[in-house]
Amino acid sequence: MANAISANKAELIAIANSVASEKMIDKAIVIEAMEDAIQRAARARYGAENDIRAKLDPDSGDLRLWRVVEVVEAVEDYFKQVDLKAAQKLQPGATVGDFIVDPLPAIDLGRIDAQSAKQVIFQKVRDAERERQHEEFKDRVGEIITGVVKSVEFGHVVVNLGRAEGVIRRDQQIPREVVRVGDRIRSIILNVRRENRGPQIFLSRAHPDFMKKLFAQEVPEIYDGIIEIKAAARDPGSRAKIGVISRDSSIDPVGACVGMKGSRVQAVVQEMQGEKIDIIPWSEDTATFVVNALQPATVSRVVIDEDESRIEVVVPDDQLSLAIGRRGQNVRLASQLTGSAIDIMTEADASEKRQKEFVQRSELFQNELDVDETLSQLLVAEGFGELEEVAYVAIDELASIEGFDDELAEELQSRALEALERREATAREERRGMGVEDALAEMPHLSEAMLVTLGKAGIKTLDDLADLATDELIAKKRVDARRRGKESVEDKGGILAEYGLSDEQGNEIIMAARAHWFEDEATDVGEDAVAETPQ
Repeated sequence: MANAISANKAELIAIANSVASEKMIDKAIVIEAMEDAIQRAARARYGAENDIRAKLDPDSGDLRLWRVVEVVEAVEDYFKQVDLKAAQKLQPGATVGDFIVDPLPAIDLGRIDAQSAKQVIFQKVRDAERERQHEEFKDRVGEIITGVVKSVEFGHVVVNLGRAEGVIRRDQQIPREVVRVGDRIRSIILNVRRENRGPQIFLSRAHPDFMKKLFAQEVPEIYDGIIEIKAAARDPGSRAKIGVISRDSSIDPVGACVGMKGSRVQAVVQEMQGEKIDIIPWSEDTATFVVNALQPATVSRVVIDEDESRIEVVVPDDQLSLAIGRRGQNVRLASQLTGSAIDIMTEADASEKRQKEFVQRSELFQNELDVDETLSQLLVAEGFGELEEVAYVAIDELASIEGFDDELAEELQSRALEALERREATAREERRGMGVEDALAEMPHLSEAMLVTLGKAGIKTLDDLADLATDELIAKKRVDARRRGKESVEDKGGILAEYGLSDEQGNEIIMAARAHWFEDEATDVGEDAVAETPQ
């Protein structure tokens, strides 16, 4: 390489500068790649067993090659070791244990060596470029970026972003949008992942955040933080809803987003291929926000079930189809916007449901409290729906019902407590018959009915219960929006989800079930200590 290298010192440095500038990576990385390539070529020439180093001066292009050897008394590896006598010739004063440098003459790169060196340099530079791309884009997730469509492969759009390439997968595109090679396209950076083939930059035009960012570009008040988009939901290419709120009472958030003659919202609509956007005033009051979210339908009444994260909306008969929307679109978007499942029903449906619940609760009190129909209906009319409510309510509250007195209230409470005890006894027999251990009954917050539910799920011992995570035990189930009782379940929830236990209660149950593990460990440690005590 004497001629090949010495004659091309300037050329090597020129190449390093050119590659570093073109790929936008540090010149030192390119120089390091060249050194690595020369080291490999030298090892191929002098023997791969040698520890050969190369140093390329980044300014002058001068190259130094040397072999590192260890000074030893008796040589075992002639490639990496040298005896003390030979070491004195290389470096006077060397002692056993030193590592010294044995200079090597420059090598002449042959065709194969040159090709191998090229591949090494190319790989190193490509790795550095990939790392640079990852570092550049990893902190830009959530930004809108403009690129040029490079290709469309299997429905996925590959976009040239200038310094990198991104991909818009088929499910992140706007349906029916026609994209051609060479088109300029805007999208949001959804995710950046480091993979073996390099950083993968995933883009999206269908995500709700894309719409939020477009509004931020078109509406200065959003960019300045005066107006905030609190929630957004999209059916890409068809319809969208956003909930907005203003921090300044003098600024109308809906009007600011619409703009003069709709100029601002139209700019967003055009970018999203004509997607219709409903701009809704956001409210902390869930009922008010639901009424707004279901526009243009008129809502008669809203009932919120916070435990089930479900909202029941009653609409006039002639508003039902409008509230639901084509193929359920309106209620689906409203559900996504509010984060709760929404049941849409007409006044007739709601009345029928109330009557059914009234009859069921009346029959419950008749059977369990052994009272006549009039008395049971009176309890239901006063808002009582469960035995527990009658059993544990203040006596004064029961006695204050018209026609009731203290004696009747006490008698009703006594009968309610007896009915609850009968339920517990029945459930206790059932869970024992299923083989659920009595030890589980000692756990906090667990009733016999809950133990029966656990037994049906195969949880019959303390260890079975202790092995569960809190979410597996008490997580609430989530369901899609439904109409007239038809629902589609997304998540079945925890085993005891129906009982409404809190996260704190769930944690207490799990930790109590695991307590015997720690007691067993402490016992084992104590026995080991006794066994090791000298007699």
